Amino acid sequence: MSRVIDIPPPGAPPPEVAVFSPTSHSLTDDESDLRLRGAQEDASILYSRPQARRNKTRTFSESGGFAAIAKQRNVYADDSTPRSRRMSHDEASQKPRRFLVDVEETMKLVLEQEDTDGNFQIAATDKGPKVFSLGTASSNGYNSFDIRGTYMLSNLLQELALARDHGQKSIVLDEARLSENPVSRLSRMIRHSFWSNLTRRIDGDGLEAICADPKNRNKNQAPRVYVPEAEPGMKKYYERIAKLKPHLGLIVDTVPTNFTAEWVKSRNEQPGILALAMKEIKKEGEDSDFEGIPFVVPGARFNELYNWDSYFISLGLLADGNVDLAKGIVEHFLFEIKHYGKILNGNRSYYLCRSQPPFLTDLILQVFAQLDPANAEENKAWLKRAIQGAIKEYHTVWQDPRRLDEVTGLSRYRPDGLGIPPETEASHFTAVLQPYADELGISVNEFNEKYNAGEVNVPKLDEYFLHDRGVRESGHDTTYRFEKRCANLGTIDLCSLLYKYEVDIATVIKEHFDDSLELVEDYEISVFPFGTEIKYTGPADFSTGERGTNSSLGKVQTSAEWTARADRRKALADYYLWHEGRGIYTDWDCAKSKQSLYDSVTTFWPLWAGMASEAQAEKVTQRGLHLFEVAGGLVSGTDSSRGRVSLQRPNRQWDYPAAWPPHQIMAWGGLQKYGHHHEAQRVAYRWLYMVTCGFVEAGGCVPEKFNAVESSSNIDAEYGNQGTDFTLIPREGFGWTNASYQLGLEVITQFQRRALGALTPPDSFFYGPKRGQQQPPV
Repeated sequence: MSRVIDIPPPGAPPPEVAVFSPTSHSLTDDESDLRLRGAQEDASILYSRPQARRNKTRTFSESGGFAAIAKQRNVYADDSTPRSRRMSHDEASQKPRRFLVDVEETMKLVLEQEDTDGNFQIAATDKGPKVFSLGTASSNGYNSFDIRGTYMLSNLLQELALARDHGQKSIVLDEARLSENPVSRLSRMIRHSFWSNLTRRIDGDGLEAICADPKNRNKNQAPRVYVPEAEPGMKKYYERIAKLKPHLGLIVDTVPTNFTAEWVKSRNEQPGILALAMKEIKKEGEDSDFEGIPFVVPGARFNELYNWDSYFISLGLLADGNVDLAKGIVEHFLFEIKHYGKILNGNRSYYLCRSQPPFLTDLILQVFAQLDPANAEENKAWLKRAIQGAIKEYHTVWQDPRRLDEVTGLSRYRPDGLGIPPETEASHFTAVLQPYADELGISVNEFNEKYNAGEVNVPKLDEYFLHDRGVRESGHDTTYRFEKRCANLGTIDLCSLLYKYEVDIATVIKEHFDDSLELVEDYEISVFPFGTEIKYTGPADFSTGERGTNSSLGKVQTSAEWTARADRRKALADYYLWHEGRGIYTDWDCAKSKQSLYDSVTTFWPLWAGMASEAQAEKVTQRGLHLFEVAGGLVSGTDSSRGRVSLQRPNRQWDYPAAWPPHQIMAWGGLQKYGHHHEAQRVAYRWLYMVTCGFVEAGGCVPEKFNAVESSSNIDAEYGNQGTDFTLIPREGFGWTNASYQLGLEVITQFQRRALGALTPPDSFFYGPKRGQQQPPV
């Protein structure tokens, strides 16, 4: 990096230096709250504030200026005898220290000395001495003090990057920002920085950011937006933007109202972003203008709106007070149901045939609970529109014959689609396709093209990709739990979520609409009772008869009807999915008519949904924690269920030893719902400790998943670990990991939070050194 500060000539007046200190201004209520929790002021406020100036009383011109002094301080030895690494802090001074820092030069020196692997991050794995001297502001930089340890040096690098972002060349930096409580620092960064950096809009101002698609491997990289055929005004808007901003090279295309799998496959060579809900701004005598409704993307290579990611992200947004953002995500989901027939896996053209785990009703209720009560009538109208959309999705997607197994009445992840999923890495299916290519004497790439074009007919591959698409719709892509059978499985995941839909819809109708809600759209009501093998013993009033005779238009819904659906689903879950002997829930293979033996942490989802009885919840808690609780929280599955891994059978990212944020959040909620608060706090603390340690030791890294057995973000499975690749400072984290952190802090107690801030290991905190005390599960 080049120097940006000019060294004054001898006798020149000293330059002015921006002084940044949290005590230099009056505190807002929000900032006072941060101070009470040990957090510092956010950089967006600190480094953009009108600068207080303070003249120096000493000039450094004779010795070469800031740069020369800093360099002299931090040259400890020749290359053959590097200074020993320092991993701890000096004893804290009673008086707060402040440092006089030249931004560019200090950044350059810190990186040269400490970033030994050259990735523009400072982590525990770097081999530098882990000590850097800074000049104190009280001596105008003449006296120095050592900053030591990975965490403080990483924070120094981050603060320098933030100051540079705001155009600052020289700052006075409080030591408290470098030694800030890591829990408070990470929570603050998520709340004030990560969410905003993950926010996107699909309009003239946001197209450049949102159209970028790292998963597009086609030759044609021109940005393309697909607009529903039923939204001609939106299409005109995007065409106008394309003309106004020719540098974008934007192509505007249309999604037919009744698109088919064949049409979706035909667009794989021209992938693009799918339009979402917009705010229409009507102008008299002119075409309407439009403004994109903001939403939050997961981050890293996932630069679009995802379904179940967005549910957990929205919970984090609500925890941080971003109600409008979360409400906007509901609007996008309703738009997708209306125009694309489902809440999509993601809003890219190649995702048009598949959904993801359904969480809409709970998200609606979570948002509704935080809407301004002063707008009661408006809120109720929004709730009515939203729940109508969820009812439509329930009937037309999850209870549709394609996904509903007629015999058991269980729904499955079984989306439509043709060909090979185009968003995967180029070599992802090589091992699967190679034998078929060899049989024809052609390359894998040639076979790929012929298969996608329908020039070769391979029924076994058709079945393989049916299951593969099911895995991707399940959200758990990929895992040996679903390998080559997902589309045939009635999973406990989906059963729990649909039970929650039924209970939520019944609750909304009864509590907010006087137990009567008339449907206003025309679609097919699904058959009830669902499932033919197990006799239905509930009330006969709600039977819908044969499929094809049940229009929704004008049909009045009552809570009793939806309660009957929920009761039916619980009965089926108890028969097919509950394993009394093992004390956990599992999946049902509809093709083989037997239970799966794979142990999945989704056994906690019926607790989250309230579907488990008290006795079942007790067994799941005792047995489930024994199976899945490890050092860093809850693993996705067990080692024995995953089976042996090898070069021919590589590990899958949703299998042991991986741990993922959604599984933690669902388990915490389920445990708390049945009164197991101590257990919820313990596994939440384990997760938060792992995330916090990763943040401290890996330069601020907040990734999508972890190796919970080793309590580390270093996990090698399939697609790497998204969220680990950043320069100088983490700016986004990863969507649902950010959310899990904010939500986890609400699960644990204040005492546990203080222990977490001191990086007290979970086993030490919960079990202590006492002899004979119960040992934690491993």
